[in-house]
Amino acid sequence: MIDAGQGGNNHFLTGGAAYASSRPTYPVSLADALAERCGETQHALYVGCGSGQLSVLLADRFGRVTATDPSEGQLENATAHPRVTYHPEPAERIGLPEASVDLVTAAQAAHWFDLDAFYAEVRRVARPDALLALISYGVPTMDGAIGERLARFYWQDLHAHWPQGRRHVEEGYRTLAFPFLEEAFPTLLITREWYLGQFIAYVCTWSAAKRALAAGDGAVVDGFVRDLGPLWGNPEEKKAVTWPVVGRIAPVHA
Repeated sequence: MIDAGQGGNNHFLTGGAAYASSRPTYPVSLADALAERCGETQHALYVGCGSGQLSVLLADRFGRVTATDPSEGQLENATAHPRVTYHPEPAERIGLPEASVDLVTAAQAAHWFDLDAFYAEVRRVARPDALLALISYGVPTMDGAIGERLARFYWQDLHAHWPQGRRHVEEGYRTLAFPFLEEAFPTLLITREWYLGQFIAYVCTWSAAKRALAAGDGAVVDGFVRDLGPLWGNPEEKKAVTWPVVGRIAPVHA
């Protein structure tokens, strides 16, 4: 979701409002699965929270949630909740005391972190029975001819414009360094029912789409949008978009 680095490496420092309104939201079952595996549920830390889609779900299961992101533009559009406190800070410098959290999680963000520095901070702030969960949702799919056109757009037309770290999302985080005693990640899906305009707005939040436009290759995005119209049919008819929820999960101190 967010690049924890500085300056030009951050692909989402702008456009927080569009990002917040046009991204898929995590299922309630994800927050349930995380809470069930924690020894205690007093305090959760959500790193690289972006506009905070997962923050409020965690707040319904933990006594309090600290949600952090280096982008103040993202945090300005984050969902407010009385048990969520938002802080602008990078993943590699967590402003919490030692042994203070029961869960550390990052969603659609860990592939941008300096993982060695992040993991050192995770071990520092984690309580003895704390859990670490790195979460990602994979490449979206749709049924029928729309799904075929979407796959061609993602894997062929646009693929060269994705930042290098995107491969970790495509691989389900399996090649991401994870020096912990790993447990099985729960089987989960995100499914959204979207109108044509909503789906186009989502695609336009992709960093690859923005990079294509900046590189003068906006024709690939325009062509995809143009092809969608006749494939979709009635733009006021909702269609299902599905993402697999994947990740890595482990007790921090095992």
